[in-house]
Amino acid sequence: MFKRTLIAASLTVAALASAQAMAVTGGGATLPAALYKGSADSILPANFSYAAVGSGAGKTAFLTNVATGFGATGTVHFAGSDSVLSASDISTYNSAFGASYGPLIQLPSVATSVAIPYKKSGQTALNLTSAQLCDAFSGTVTTWGGLLGTADTTPIRIVYRNVSSGTSEILTRHLNAVCPTKFTTNSTFVNARPAGSTLPSNWVGVAGTADVAPTVAAVDGSLGYVGPDGVDATSNALVSRINNVQPTSANVALALASVTPPATAALAADPTRWSPVVANPAIGYKLAAYTNLIVGQCYKDAAVANDVKAFLTTHYNTTTNDLAVKNHGFVTVPSAWKTKVYETFVSNATGYNLNINNTSVCNTIGRPL
Repeated sequence: MFKRTLIAASLTVAALASAQAMAVTGGGATLPAALYKGSADSILPANFSYAAVGSGAGKTAFLTNVATGFGATGTVHFAGSDSVLSASDISTYNSAFGASYGPLIQLPSVATSVAIPYKKSGQTALNLTSAQLCDAFSGTVTTWGGLLGTADTTPIRIVYRNVSSGTSEILTRHLNAVCPTKFTTNSTFVNARPAGSTLPSNWVGVAGTADVAPTVAAVDGSLGYVGPDGVDATSNALVSRINNVQPTSANVALALASVTPPATAALAADPTRWSPVVANPAIGYKLAAYTNLIVGQCYKDAAVANDVKAFLTTHYNTTTNDLAVKNHGFVTVPSAWKTKVYETFVSNATGYNLNINNTSVCNTIGRPL
């Protein structure tokens, strides 16, 4: 009897220890989800959770601090999002929680392409222009012959994300830049199209990144859009070139090379400055962007604050995660950005007082226990 009681007590203690160890709650974008959690080389620490629910749901969970969106309870400590925080998002958050939680922080995590996978018999080296992307994804042109200038009557079947998705936002941001009458920038694909427009009946909506490429490959005549971890973006037999450019890591880096980190305290205090967007880059791959991490500056739980700082130190002040980033098809943040992130939000070497749990800013405030 004593032995059984001891075993039961040990199991209870182990369960409690496991629950306590999973201390840092987060989730959001599906595009980088496999990089963050669930793969042999995932980069989030063991005590970080990550619910892959989409960028929109991830931002909402963090901005409202409602963990049920992640299938969890308690505080939301961080989010991943390819959809950038708007000035309105930040203003609303500051009005609701700024005085009690402190500022939020948005950081570029890794650079990404949005690749255009395709399935078309007879095509093994597809090359589309930005204008052709507009025609196909708007439904202005409905057949492959119309798109490519041939007699091919195969219908174009678009596979799109049917949830709020940063991948959709990156795609529609570029389309809005080149054909503004056909698209606005929106994280929900159907909302980026002109008001009142309807989707062709053969188009298919899917929820997650992992569903896009298989759904494209299942039916001839299909086009989709997906992050590089969902398809071999270096293969022109699977992924279209855009304006003659393949979505390789080198071409993504070229597209984002023109943006530099905030250079002053005032600029650094603006979260929108840490997620630069290039809607129509002059060089490199056209559909390139950063996927972001959103964290708080202040946490009432010092252990959580230390865990978040430790991860940011690994990610921005070492090369530990670089190989995993590359293996998942992403591009590491340039060294100038890495250094600026670490010195601003972790070590406070900049002296901006934006570092996590800075005593002069946070004191008794922070995201709740």
